[in-house]
Amino acid sequence: MRVAHACFRQTSASLPASPFMGTLAAMVLFSGLLAGLFAGMGNAQAVPSAQAEREIEQLIQALGSSSCQFERNGSWHDAQAAQAHLRKKLAYLRKRELADTAEQFIERAASESSLSGQAYRVRCGGAQPVPSAVWLKARLVQLRKPATTPSP
Repeated sequence: MRVAHACFRQTSASLPASPFMGTLAAMVLFSGLLAGLFAGMGNAQAVPSAQAEREIEQLIQALGSSSCQFERNGSWHDAQAAQAHLRKKLAYLRKRELADTAEQFIERAASESSLSGQAYRVRCGGAQPVPSAVWLKARLVQLRKPATTPSP
């Protein structure tokens, strides 16, 4: 039985020496260092611009100060509850650097439930409910319109 086990043992002394072993080891080490460097660069995303931060905040405030209701997973909530919910989702996205623009915020946090996949809706007064993405994008367009100054 000892003989059978001995056949499967292999030590570094039994490996053939090669002039390329040192080069190969250096290449493996170098490629590992490069992989680590590029992996770190992939996580370094741009911080949202001041304009994006302002737009996202204005969208959340617009919903929160409206008299609209917000449907989430089949239940209607008042505007303040909707505002609180979207702030929580925004905080989640910010930790992961996934809300660099107002459009990303709308798409990734304010359009649908991340649990059920069901679209959020907004209902204002007696109007028919609309998808929250439509409501928020319309507000974003209004926010981005240049302010008109009255002519003298």
